[in-house]
Amino acid sequence: MSDENTSHNNFPDLQDATRVHQEQKIRRALEAYRFFFPTVSVEAVFRGFRSVGAVDNRSAVILVTAPRHLNFTANSDTSYAGCVLDLRAAGPMLIELPAGPLVGMIDDHHQRWVADLGLPGPFGARGGRHLILPPDWTGPEPQGDWHVSRCTTYQALVLLRAVPVDGDTIRARALLETVVIRPEEESDARAEFLPCDDRDMDTTPLAWEDNLEYWRVLHEVLDDEPPLREFRPMLGALAELGIEAGKPFAPDSATERLLTEVARRGHDEMLVSAFASYRPDCVAWPDRVWEWVNLRPENGDFEREGSLDVEARDRWFAQTVASSPAVARRAPGQGSVYWLANRDADGTYLKGGSTYRLTVPLPVPASLFWSVTCYDARTRSEVRAPQQQAALRSLTEDLTGDGETVDLYFGPEKPQGADGRWIQTEPGHEWFAYFRVYGPGEATFDGSWRPGDFVPVVLSGAVAGPSSQ
Repeated sequence: MSDENTSHNNFPDLQDATRVHQEQKIRRALEAYRFFFPTVSVEAVFRGFRSVGAVDNRSAVILVTAPRHLNFTANSDTSYAGCVLDLRAAGPMLIELPAGPLVGMIDDHHQRWVADLGLPGPFGARGGRHLILPPDWTGPEPQGDWHVSRCTTYQALVLLRAVPVDGDTIRARALLETVVIRPEEESDARAEFLPCDDRDMDTTPLAWEDNLEYWRVLHEVLDDEPPLREFRPMLGALAELGIEAGKPFAPDSATERLLTEVARRGHDEMLVSAFASYRPDCVAWPDRVWEWVNLRPENGDFEREGSLDVEARDRWFAQTVASSPAVARRAPGQGSVYWLANRDADGTYLKGGSTYRLTVPLPVPASLFWSVTCYDARTRSEVRAPQQQAALRSLTEDLTGDGETVDLYFGPEKPQGADGRWIQTEPGHEWFAYFRVYGPGEATFDGSWRPGDFVPVVLSGAVAGPSSQ
């Protein structure tokens, strides 16, 4: 006969259950933080546009990014235009592009790909018209000579840029400003372009990403957008934490402490994925520190056969904004490719108080142009220094070197003789670089061409400050 007083450990220990429950909440919250980071990040873009006076559907910001702008790894190579679509307010929205070298995309409120525009889109260089339907559209599909896409959220991000053929940046910007964005039923309601080149603008979630406000912003978005069936597991995890659409965000003090700590830890985990990934497929070339930024070249939503590549997704959205198949593609002549370096040739993180030389073999296999841009490791935005320049671009600076190589310099003081080939960095600020090739040739993929690593150098002569530029 069994002794009913004998413990067989079939039930959890009641004292231990409290600890397990707390650990479970933390695990769920961490996974939810990372999963919904793209959502909170693109909400920051929307609010950044509105902060400078842009109105959803009615105006688009346009600018060449500079150090005064806080934007995750945006570049100064081309003019950008960005607009928030509010499909709940306007219904179907029409986007009409002229013929020419325009590149763009539409992502939903969770930064999931909706459509490619311009060169990577269905009409290519012919421009073309795109009709974007709201998620709850039940009427007949509007008839017209356009490509129809349905967005899964009411708010969506439109990003466009113009490729400056033959270095003609003025003409490229003028072409970009001819894009039409308007409600399909309002032919005279074309969105205006709002120049922001000389205006401060912050489109990042830096103010929220490591504290309680992250969850408040996320709740506001989820409360405003339709629930997606594929998000149900993560929405369930949030509900266990008291974050649920249709209900107020009112955590008790213990939950506030938990969510605050998880935001800090989640932020740190995202940065590990971005800048210290364990993945071997990060490596661009075995003998270089350069890494691929995007680890999933198949598509724009980080899908692989049978699953979602969550690590690649974390890595991308911790560094940048918006994705599409065109951004991910690794094919000669198509789009652009990006490489990341945040360490020098010795494997040490790049520091703003040190000086480095980067030797680039010439010619760079770019049918359009190439560039190197430096970003502050904390803001993931262009470095800020008295020089007020964060990029060296083959379209703008003379990067012809001796014809075989060109040496570029990065550091707090300009080396003598480095005019037009130096980016100033700030002591006390770590940084990383993107090397971009537009219209990449076969040599960018087969290993026959590769940039050098950042090599620390001791200056024998330097000119302090940017005044000599």
